[in-house]
Amino acid sequence: MTKLPEPPGVAALRDIAPQILILSADTKLARIYFATGPHPSHWNQFRSFGPNAARWDHHLPNARSVAVEQSRAIFYCAPDVDTCAAEVFQATRRIDRTRNAPGLVVIALREAVTLLDLRGTFATKMGASTAIHSGPRSRARAWARELYDAYPDIQGLYYGSSMNGHAPAVALNERAQRAMPEQPQFHRALNDDMLVETLQQIALRLSHGLR
Repeated sequence: MTKLPEPPGVAALRDIAPQILILSADTKLARIYFATGPHPSHWNQFRSFGPNAARWDHHLPNARSVAVEQSRAIFYCAPDVDTCAAEVFQATRRIDRTRNAPGLVVIALREAVTLLDLRGTFATKMGASTAIHSGPRSRARAWARELYDAYPDIQGLYYGSSMNGHAPAVALNERAQRAMPEQPQFHRALNDDMLVETLQQIALRLSHGLR
């Protein structure tokens, strides 16, 4: 049996009690985003265009199986900046401070959010395995779509970053938009001089390059 099979269907998942993790109001989350490039974003913007190649996109492809703008939206973030850098720059293993105008933001949630915790035994109980964190992304996206439909109160996923030692990471869906603060706690472009030393330390810990 494959370690990451196709999801069993929404009806089957609804019969499985979800493993919940609640992030309380004022929980701090970091995010690296790009202000330009293929999918330009703002510091607090959920991406409604999808699905793209990201692991937890729960977007529905259109009839031609291509990505489109829709009401489903995603916001990838993490409790620490190291995990953000590891996830965002995993393809090149180099923290690029300028390409596509990357920015670093830290927010404090305005209200609590309810997440489906995929880091424990729930991944096995629901019929998958911990391979969901590192296996084929297309298969993980299929799971994300069905989990979203099966648990309508869930506002996102709490998962392990395969690029940073399974450190916790978060994928919020559009149900969590009301928890976004009006202003960030911290917000700087990655090419800001004040971030140079911090990014050098992160690159060293991750064995990444820095440009």
